[in-house]
This record gives sequence, C-alpha cells and structure tokens, in this order.
Amino acid sequence: MSTAEYALGTVAACAFAAVLYVILTSSQVRDTLTSMLTDALQVGG
Repeated sequence: MSTAEYALGTVAACAFAAVLYVILTSSQVRDTLTSMLTDALQVGG
C-alpha cells in the first residue's frame, strides 16, 4: 500500500474512534449500560 492509503486508513480509524467516543459518552448510553450492569448484579446475588 502507498502512503496515501495508510493516511486514509488512519483518518478513517480516527473518525470511527471519535464516533464511538461520542456515542459511548452520551448520557443515554451511559444510563442504559449502568442499568444493565445493576440489573445483572442484582440477579446474581
């Protein structure tokens, strides 16, 4: 692969990481994950 392809792949990976960061740090997702974890711990004991 050429340098341009590596650069494009790096930019795409960074963009994907930024989208995941925004999604996972949103309050709605955080509340949902917290609720799921709390429910799972209550079922176990």
